[in-house]
Amino acid sequence: MSVLSELNVGETGVVITLNLPEAVQNHLMHMGFVPDARVTALRRAPAGDPTVYQVDGVEIALRRETARAIRVWNAELELDEESRELLEAAK
Repeated sequence: MSVLSELNVGETGVVITLNLPEAVQNHLMHMGFVPDARVTALRRAPAGDPTVYQVDGVEIALRRETARAIRVWNAELELDEESRELLEAAK
């Protein structure tokens, strides 16, 4: 498990949880950041912040601070048993 801000451009993660204030969390959830959603890091600004992500067919730019509060697992990596259990517990 990691956080969204740690995905490299081109990598895809699967949302586990959002650890944000309720208003921000609700706003992002309406845009598609819900548990089990696949999120791909598309590109970063030249200075590294913000990053543009694609979720549910929509491109959304998030600042690193916000992306750090979204827990994901890298969809391209095989999960070990402990990570699978944590993922299930988070749901």
